[in-house]
Order: sequence, then C-alpha cells, then structure tokens
Amino acid sequence: MKLHELRDNPGATKKRMRVGRGPGSGKGKMGGRGIKGQKSRSGVAINGYEGGQMPLYQRLPKRGFNKPNRKAFAVVNLGLIQKFVDAKKLDASAAITEDALIESGLVRRKLDGIRVLAKGEVTAKLNIEVTGASKAAVDAVAKAGGSLTVKTAPAAE
Repeated sequence: MKLHELRDNPGATKKRMRVGRGPGSGKGKMGGRGIKGQKSRSGVAINGYEGGQMPLYQRLPKRGFNKPNRKAFAVVNLGLIQKFVDAKKLDASAAITEDALIESGLVRRKLDGIRVLAKGEVTAKLNIEVTGASKAAVDAVAKAGGSLTVKTAPAAE
C-alpha cells in the first residue's frame, strides 16, 4: 500500500451541502429555507419556543432543592486505604489522619472533611481518624482489630 492508495471506507465521509449556489445545485435561490418568515432569516434561535403557547418546560412543576450550605465530603473506600497500606504508601502502625490521606495521594483535597465508606476488604489493623464514616465502615475496621474515630469538624467562623 502506498500513500496515494489510502482511502476512507465507502460511505464514511460525505460532502458538505453548499446551499444558495444556483439552480443546478438543487439547493439554490432560497437554500432550502422556504419563503419569508422568521426561520428564513439569519440569527434565529427558537429552541423550546412553541409559537406563543406556554412551553412544556414552563408548564411542568419545578422539582427538587439544592441545599446552599450543604457539606461536601471527599469520599474514600476502605478497600483503597488497604491497597495503599499494602503498597507502603500509608503507614498502618501510625494513625491514619486526613492529612496523611492527602499526603499519600489517596485524596486530592479535604473539602469539608473526608468520609470513609465500607466498600472493599480490610485486613490490616488500622487506626483511622476522619470527619465522617458509614456504620458499616466502622464495623469493618473494628472487625479487623483497628479503630475508626469520627471527629467533629471545627465550626466555621
């Protein structure tokens, strides 16, 4: 095969339709836009407009609510902590604090605190101190012989 023999698959590319280029093109004169009216003009953006009728998105009731002051926790799974301990990125003998988790690269940033969830297996005896944890995570760490303490975040001033 040579460079001049390279071809795209048949039907993979399609030539662009050039509108308004004379009657022989099949899309001449008005370029497929019809006669007069808003849609024949340039600069038309009428998505969701229903000709004066109340649009569907306005007829349906509003749903949901986003709490403006909600807390956003960085989430860590127990299995990942175990994996980092096995890879010697976390020291299992020392207390695993939020700062240690960030230093090891397991968590990028603390946000409003770090919350530990129970996905994955824990085999090492770990001493974890974090802002939040699920009940299953606390039980799983206790079962492995470690402790998971949940500290309350300092009040924002």
